[in-house]
Amino acid sequence: MPRSIQSTQPPLKFIPQRLNPLVLQIFRWLLPIALRFRTRPWLPAGIVKIEAKNVEVLAELYQQFQAGKIRFLLAFRHPEVEDPLCMLYLLSRIVPQVARQKGITLKPLVHSYFLYDRGMTVWAGKWLGWLFSLLGGVPVRRGRRLDRQAIQNARELFANGELPIAVAPEGGTNGHSGIVSPLEPGVAQMGFWCVEDLEKANRSETVIVVPIAIQYRYVEPPWSKIDWLLSKLEADSGLKVLEIDSGNSEEIYYQRLCRLAEYLITEMEEFYRRFYHQDIPKSISTDESASANQVLIARLHCLLDKALQVTEQYFGVQAQGNFIDRCRRLEEAGWSYIYRDDLPDINALPPFKRGLADWIAEEADLRMRHMRIVESFVAVTATYIQEQPTAERFAETALLVFDMLSRIQDTTLPGRPRLGLRQTQITVGEPISVTERFRNCQGDRQASRQAVSDLTQDLQIALEKMIR
Repeated sequence: MPRSIQSTQPPLKFIPQRLNPLVLQIFRWLLPIALRFRTRPWLPAGIVKIEAKNVEVLAELYQQFQAGKIRFLLAFRHPEVEDPLCMLYLLSRIVPQVARQKGITLKPLVHSYFLYDRGMTVWAGKWLGWLFSLLGGVPVRRGRRLDRQAIQNARELFANGELPIAVAPEGGTNGHSGIVSPLEPGVAQMGFWCVEDLEKANRSETVIVVPIAIQYRYVEPPWSKIDWLLSKLEADSGLKVLEIDSGNSEEIYYQRLCRLAEYLITEMEEFYRRFYHQDIPKSISTDESASANQVLIARLHCLLDKALQVTEQYFGVQAQGNFIDRCRRLEEAGWSYIYRDDLPDINALPPFKRGLADWIAEEADLRMRHMRIVESFVAVTATYIQEQPTAERFAETALLVFDMLSRIQDTTLPGRPRLGLRQTQITVGEPISVTERFRNCQGDRQASRQAVSDLTQDLQIALEKMIR
């Protein structure tokens, strides 16, 4: 399992997609194994059932795509790392099956190109880039700078590729099946670019974005495993382990989570005050009617802000946007210190310069850990569990705390405990026409920017409605 980076690395190169139907078919055969069993330490798996709603909508879209009538993009939710596997299962097995049942004729290759975070090959291994390339993946570097090569490749595939394209508009996982993170505008912008490219080529296809919701549930509520996990987290944190007895167990679990959260926040506040000289108030000013949980979340958000400031100050990055935006920019800044584009041949450096480069890379990696901890908690709210005190929501929150403690203990790829077998619910939403919106704002730059914003917002609403 990879740990901290201790030396400078060669520049990250673009990995071109080169879809190989044979490799894709082999991976499709192996898919149930990858879903059911933990094949990698960072992949929880344990998925034994995948169900999907409104699949006939997707089957009809594929029929129209194969007939040259439309181009479409699949905008799928991304709560967990298993989402791409579930999407592959949807396209390779469920869509063809529903098409046969509905009498919809499809060509054999029902698949999609897809965008993935270039960072996955950094923390998971180079083999993943090789595999994703052969499965039709296009890597994109997230951050402040526009990854022109990736965007150009994706734009070309969207307009001219033999398959549709799939993108996670949230840009990364948030660990919550019931919360959609703020969407990035890239999906909407790609849609308008595609319409523009088609019109320049005098082509008449309609461009569509299809929202896809993904949620996970345990086959049996794993309360005993949640109890075990909470006990482990309490012990690892230095808290006395609380025993569960009969009665309102959900309320006891909730109290344990809140107690653990308050303890960890207090410890981390003192950590940043003492060692990073951050001005963190001893108490947070909130509305008098605020509940204890709301005060706790306010303290958490203040702590996350200070953790990001520590990294931003080191890299000289200005704090702009929400927590997710700030994390993306810091990731790009950190990579520029580790994967040195200005040092194409690091092995040719004299020992003195190589030592300095290694020193900078190691320190940059350490600073980025503050950002990685923040990433785990960007979607945490005061009411998530209270609204629906299900085993799933307890488990999701406890696992985020597990991630945090693991990262502090110098594990960049925490092997999450598997709490139980799970099932996946995929919902295909109503297609959104981008072509109609493009024609309404054509030639007006301000209207075009507003159209991208409106489409992003409408897609956000559509995804949120499907997971409620």
